[in-house]
Amino acid sequence: MTTRGDPPRVAVPERRRPELDAMRMLVVIGLVFFHSALVFATEGDFYVRNAETTEVITVIAGFGVVWAMPLLFLISGLGAWHSLQRRGAGTFAKERLLRLGVPLLLATLVLNPLPQWLRRRSSDPGHDESYLEFLPHFFDFHVEWDELPFLVQGEYFETGHLWFVVLLLTFSLMLALLHRRLPSEPCRRLADRTAALALRRRGAVLLPAPVFAAICAFAGMEEDYAGWHRWSYLLFFAAGFALAADARFRTAMRRDALLAACAGAFLFGASAPGFITADDPFTESTPLAVASRALFGAAGWCLVAGIPGLLDRPRPQPPQESVSLTSPPTPTTRQRVYRYLAAAVLPLYVLHQPIVVAVAYFVVGWSAPIPVEYVVLVTISLALTLAAYELLVRRTRVTRFLFGMRVRS
Repeated sequence: MTTRGDPPRVAVPERRRPELDAMRMLVVIGLVFFHSALVFATEGDFYVRNAETTEVITVIAGFGVVWAMPLLFLISGLGAWHSLQRRGAGTFAKERLLRLGVPLLLATLVLNPLPQWLRRRSSDPGHDESYLEFLPHFFDFHVEWDELPFLVQGEYFETGHLWFVVLLLTFSLMLALLHRRLPSEPCRRLADRTAALALRRRGAVLLPAPVFAAICAFAGMEEDYAGWHRWSYLLFFAAGFALAADARFRTAMRRDALLAACAGAFLFGASAPGFITADDPFTESTPLAVASRALFGAAGWCLVAGIPGLLDRPRPQPPQESVSLTSPPTPTTRQRVYRYLAAAVLPLYVLHQPIVVAVAYFVVGWSAPIPVEYVVLVTISLALTLAAYELLVRRTRVTRFLFGMRVRS
């Protein structure tokens, strides 16, 4: 079905990329570990912080942010290409508004005030304002156009970890708007030449790295958005969209995967001294800070190009057992877990951070070593996040719709 004004579309079968689904699940589950670690980080301003901290967290977290969220945007761009081919621009925009906009609105109203309230209580032990008394302060907001697309701002109001959903929805609507207006023939010729170059020249997948280096170096980086500048994610999203359009890109990424991954690890290591020694490496204009940001940006692209390529390489398949012609094969436990988590990615992303902050609020009061507190925090947070998804989201049509899941017939 297409909306009025959409050209008719020919259905394009979408082949699942199991390695990309696995990376999405890994990143989202990994965010529980990541945000739990920020409770013990010396740098940063997480909602709840432990009295005892360590700088080791900063280094480990840095290696996570350089590739994890950019990879999510790249994978989202790949999915957007297939969705546009099947649905057309109008239906694609409507589907993204429902599946991203509805959970964004729900979580902003229901979930996001909790971390901010706990921040106030943890930073000021004498603060005794109840949650209901705090809510009007959270929703005291105004519009700031220069913060586009995060237009709604306030002293306590925030999108929090939902910045990813805000940007993904923004990029998707931009794509739907521009997709129908870009001249198709010149775009196809450019894509064809670029794909031919990528296939012909070894190492060609590394060529976009200087672009990301320049953005990080001169536009700066933003701590609130996992270290990257908010608009740099648009390039990762656009790159994913372009990569999906021609299978030659996938072949080139598989071929150059090891080179890209090694280059990314080396560049990230080279950027570390600047981030450790500079007072404000995200925005400083000193040569060391600018060079460190440039190396970080280049490392991000190399890792985002290398990790999917490594995972996409063919592996030996186990011998196939005889298959009954009268009934489909029974899914293995691994397949059932995979399907369960693949459907849960967005709800788990929406749910996890308020739960981590709430559990951390109680854990940081213990007089236990950091490793013990961290293990307890991760274990309880992960269990509660999965339980909330299973018991409060997955089981009814209404809650599935509210959290952006496909509604069962």
